[in-house]
Amino acid sequence: MHPEAKKILVREEDINSRVKELGDLISRDYRDTDGLLVVGILKGAVIFMADLVRQLTIPVKLDFMAVSSYGKASESSGVVRILKDLEHNIQGKHLLIVEDIVDTGLTLKYLKENLETRGPASLKICTLLDKPARRKVNVEVNYNGFIIGDEFVVGYGLDYNERYRNEKSIFILKPEVYAS
Repeated sequence: MHPEAKKILVREEDINSRVKELGDLISRDYRDTDGLLVVGILKGAVIFMADLVRQLTIPVKLDFMAVSSYGKASESSGVVRILKDLEHNIQGKHLLIVEDIVDTGLTLKYLKENLETRGPASLKICTLLDKPARRKVNVEVNYNGFIIGDEFVVGYGLDYNERYRNEKSIFILKPEVYAS
């Protein structure tokens, strides 16, 4: 276990198993379409998205958005800024937003509203982690990896101050690491 981990929350084996299940479910749901545009939210969703798309058995295109609502803080500011927008035209396309964690819901609510104005055929959300105890706005998550409690977690793409993304498991970070 990482020395700054309070506790492992989701083991690597459990992540791999759940990502496979999500890939199977998404492939089934989109099997009668001409494919899916998978949009990863940088940087946290990259590892999850890479593993997820390798499980899909349908035609897939990839794109990315970068947004900021945290900065270097451990809590969302609630102000969402688009730092990198999509390169693909999404009008008439089936779109799947892939996120690492849904916390307050503010970022995803903003992104979903923004992207819906661009006319996709459908828009769904897939997240690795869902933290409903912190929700400030209602946002529908269509594909959910794990529901977790109100803990500060890192690993498997999730970071604190750009650290821990490369950890294979998800762990609760010791509070003294981020409480300064």
